Amino acid sequence: MSVWEALVELDRTRPRVGEQLVGALREAIRRGRLAPGTRLPSTRDLASDLGVSRGLVVGAYEQLAAEGRLVSRRGSGTVVAEVAAAVPRRRGDLVERRTAVAPLRPGVPDLGAFPRTAWRRAYETALTSALDADFDYGDATGVPRLRTELAGYLGRVRAALIPPDGLIVTAGVTQGLALLARVLLARGTRRIALEDPGSAALRDHLARLGLDVIPVPVDADGLDVAALTRTRVRAVLLTPAHQFPTGVVLAPGRRAEVIAWARRTDALVVEDDYDAEYRYDREPVACLQGLAPDRVALVGSVSKVLAPGLRLGWLTAPPDWLPDLYAAKHDADNGGPALQQLAFAEFLSGGGYDRHLRRARRLHRERRDTMVAALRRHLPRARITGIAAGLHLVVELPAGVDDLALAERAAAAGLGPLALSTLRIRKSGPCGLVLGYAAHTPHELTTAVRKLATLL
Repeated sequence: MSVWEALVELDRTRPRVGEQLVGALREAIRRGRLAPGTRLPSTRDLASDLGVSRGLVVGAYEQLAAEGRLVSRRGSGTVVAEVAAAVPRRRGDLVERRTAVAPLRPGVPDLGAFPRTAWRRAYETALTSALDADFDYGDATGVPRLRTELAGYLGRVRAALIPPDGLIVTAGVTQGLALLARVLLARGTRRIALEDPGSAALRDHLARLGLDVIPVPVDADGLDVAALTRTRVRAVLLTPAHQFPTGVVLAPGRRAEVIAWARRTDALVVEDDYDAEYRYDREPVACLQGLAPDRVALVGSVSKVLAPGLRLGWLTAPPDWLPDLYAAKHDADNGGPALQQLAFAEFLSGGGYDRHLRRARRLHRERRDTMVAALRRHLPRARITGIAAGLHLVVELPAGVDDLALAERAAAAGLGPLALSTLRIRKSGPCGLVLGYAAHTPHELTTAVRKLATLL
């Protein structure tokens, strides 16, 4: 499947495919996914990619050219007009305002690639088939159908061992960690180990919840288990599938050591399944939870595959932890939005999630390749790491460069990289930048890297 099939999603079961094509291209231009100056495929090539008649594509190009969004140039083909993306869309008397994702900002997928058509179909089916009882106060742990679908999906794709009644549907990873923190504190555990470097957002979140965060170093094989043992903690949070920010995968030997440590010390391993779906050099590695469901709590979400704004995630934990977590979830919100959960269950069962993930992998791999090529051209002295998976990479900078100052200058220039030093608790290690590549087109990424190079 081509990039254009991911960009222009058509529902051939509905009428007026030509109008759908015009609308999809118009929306891509308005959102900046087709940047000014971008050259579009020939009408023949785009028709072949999308599986539609050439006449439909010709008509769409002509309509958008009449609107001033496309320009046809002799010898250069059809390109996006320079002012096309700057025109706001009005709803009544209100100008619709959107906050753009800053180029190079990590941790965000391509929000414009959200499968609106497929999601709308799933939502309509969920709404039509919902029972009257589905609109009542339901099970705080989640709609039973979604828990069943999710448990099956995680077992099939992540090799997790989760009975449906052992799964809690959450408002993202953030809520899952909050529930675990509440139960840890109630059981007398106040200290939790965290990878160093690691997510500053999760570190601050755990601290606000009342836990003392203990740093444990990460090397080329992942978390240093010998260092973890020396901390004498009874809980650890780690990202074994794709460590943030380094991108390393927890090595098989380390995985066994972590589980042995947890059993020996009666500790809890909290596995954040971060970026697990995005692996470009081989199949995704299985989750830890499937190896030790008696010792591992697993949290995950759809934020990187679909969109953070959906606020859909999951949590499972060892059986003896579940009653306390059920009670904590009930106290937190008495249950999430039932229709949204039913729609996600429909999306999963109908294969929509798998299809979208396949498209997203291809799209993000192309953007990763573009980013790496641009960095090697414009920052040839920088060392690039963490490119095998995920939606970001790390650029280690030459000695003497202040990564925090560089990130601040980049922010002032409209870019969104993270300084590597801000992700460390212990201030030792190379300076660098964490760069995201998922949310922007190859042309935008190349432009952003060129701008970053001028700042350096």
